[in-house]
Amino acid sequence: MRMRGLMLAILGLAILPLAIALAATPAGAKTILFVGNSFTFGANSAAHYYKSDTVNDLNGPGAGGKTVGGVPAFFKAFTKEAGLDYTVSLETVGGKGLDYHFAEKRSVLDKPWDVVVMHGYSTLDIDHPGNPALLVSSSKQITDMFRAKNPRAEVWLDATWSRADMTYPDGKPWHGKPIQQMGKDIAIAYDLAAKNAHVTGVLPLGLAWNRAIDSGVAGDNPYTGIPAGKIDLWSWDNYHASAYGYYLEALLVFAKVTGRDPQSLGDNETVADDMGFSKPQTHALQQIAHDQLAASQ
Repeated sequence: MRMRGLMLAILGLAILPLAIALAATPAGAKTILFVGNSFTFGANSAAHYYKSDTVNDLNGPGAGGKTVGGVPAFFKAFTKEAGLDYTVSLETVGGKGLDYHFAEKRSVLDKPWDVVVMHGYSTLDIDHPGNPALLVSSSKQITDMFRAKNPRAEVWLDATWSRADMTYPDGKPWHGKPIQQMGKDIAIAYDLAAKNAHVTGVLPLGLAWNRAIDSGVAGDNPYTGIPAGKIDLWSWDNYHASAYGYYLEALLVFAKVTGRDPQSLGDNETVADDMGFSKPQTHALQQIAHDQLAASQ
């Protein structure tokens, strides 16, 4: 009996590494679809065409025969580093909201996706800035479409950031208000849309930008110059994101969709390295994502 117990113990030890290896092996790839505009495809930054061969651009090649990488390609890289398997697709058109995608792109969108991440126009409504009505109605329309094909589909709304060009210049909708206010207004609108559409949840991207500014990681006014040692989250037009801003967006998507802590990617994360971030910058952005997700629970 003692010998038999010893043999079983040895056999168990031999099997353990195999069991660990199998547990670490990803199951069948999940499908994830990104729906949005330039805030998804990474306009005005090195994110735009980043590793576009790793994702599926449903609109096909654009100018110069190129397809889009953007935030979806950042997400794909993160998941590969984490040992996860996602088949990533995107459907993006600059300057458009979810109402456009539902009306004009349904033929490529109406499929049984496992996960969908989407956002509307940056001011909520191009004709009525700050008015959430169009976002609320279109979010429900398109979510109902996705859920009709896959009732278990995860649908995430991506609440976008404050535009400096809509805040600091005279005559703009958020002029005279703190830079954080637009992000707060957008977040409230997306919460309304999420409740109405019964989505899985909201990515607090605009609030994460506010946190980066409030904590001193990022500058608050690109028109007066970003202080030395701080990150500029905006691109040259003070409207779109810089690579830093898109990286923060991808971190939040990664965390919400996979359930992984963004800090688990570490300071040596490869996308940040490809973008030329310093290790302290990478660490700071991952920390901001972690803290905002904790605060938004």
